[in-house]
Amino acid sequence: MAEKVTGEWLFAPETAGVMKALKAAGGTARFVGGCVRDALLERRVNDVDIAIDVDPNTVIRVLTEADIKVIPTGFSHGTITAIKGRRSFEITSLREDTHTDGRRAVVKFTKDWKKDAARRDFTMNALYADTDGTVHDLLGTGVSDLNARRIRFIGSASDRIQEDFLRILRLFRFHAHYGEGAMEPDALVACAGLTSGLETLAKERVGSEVLKMLSAPRLAVALDMMEQTGVLVKTLPTARPSPPMSALEVLERRFGVSPDPMRRLALITRGGDPRDVGRALRLSNENMADLRARRAPRLLVRTTEDARRLGYERGEDAGKDTLFIQHAEDGTVPDVKIIKAVSDGDSQKMPVSSKDLMAIGVDPGPKMGEILKKVEKLWIDSDFVMDKATLMDEARA
Repeated sequence: MAEKVTGEWLFAPETAGVMKALKAAGGTARFVGGCVRDALLERRVNDVDIAIDVDPNTVIRVLTEADIKVIPTGFSHGTITAIKGRRSFEITSLREDTHTDGRRAVVKFTKDWKKDAARRDFTMNALYADTDGTVHDLLGTGVSDLNARRIRFIGSASDRIQEDFLRILRLFRFHAHYGEGAMEPDALVACAGLTSGLETLAKERVGSEVLKMLSAPRLAVALDMMEQTGVLVKTLPTARPSPPMSALEVLERRFGVSPDPMRRLALITRGGDPRDVGRALRLSNENMADLRARRAPRLLVRTTEDARRLGYERGEDAGKDTLFIQHAEDGTVPDVKIIKAVSDGDSQKMPVSSKDLMAIGVDPGPKMGEILKKVEKLWIDSDFVMDKATLMDEARA
């Protein structure tokens, strides 16, 4: 009996409207890839991809005629984005690769569903489903590999990687998100032998893939294999040897903290220059600020006073992440009082402002900034207990 998927995404009015419009193209349209995979695992489906055995010009025509907005996001590769209501759908004509150079492919369109399936990366991503949810496993191993949480390349791992070297990183990302147990030996051997291909990829693509991987609940095994195959040092030259990711994951689960890419990245690159990490992954300014806020503190956080200072200086989220990283490295568990103290520190408000200093005759400028810094340091060193009157007396002095 064929597998079937279900879910709100499958029967939503927007989905039905797009699939109805595609019928006018005269071919067959099926859901494909991540939406089918995640639905089979009963996970939330975010992105809905559709495959169709007609050319992209025809797809654009029938959607336009149905008053559905079309964006030619990847037209040369047969991909367009359809927008209906608040949902978007990536629709790709069946294709096969005629030439690849490790970064991009030259494709030709086909009506052969098996050829379309065979050009994909992993068996669990070569699954299709009809509008009623009936699943088509055209290569015969996608569903079984998915159920076994086995990330397996379609055909030769080496061949698939050389078609697009980003698939090296995708292997580790998919294992972190979907895999269990040991990784496939042939895939690891292929990755180890082709790490130089990572140098040909745009840093933006590498960074995007790494950040997606770092958000996975179970990262430790994939990260360890990245190090053993030489992929980690190629991707992040400043990565430290054997970062204690398993210990950090234990703390995250114990305290109900969601996986965070910047927390994990700070652990992996602890002791390195954040600027080097930013260049390697083309991080955004926001990500760079988050990474810097999670760097190792000058002194270890041991007391509630230390924790309040950390929370005040870095904010609650970054302060707690810094604390978790420290304890992951020590192999210890932080006291809940220490964790709460970080939150307490974040809530502190400096009692003295520039307006207060102006009121006692201090003119705006470098001198005011110097006085404010000195007063703030006194306040922090007092564990935030010095009152405004006492601090103003110090300012006058």
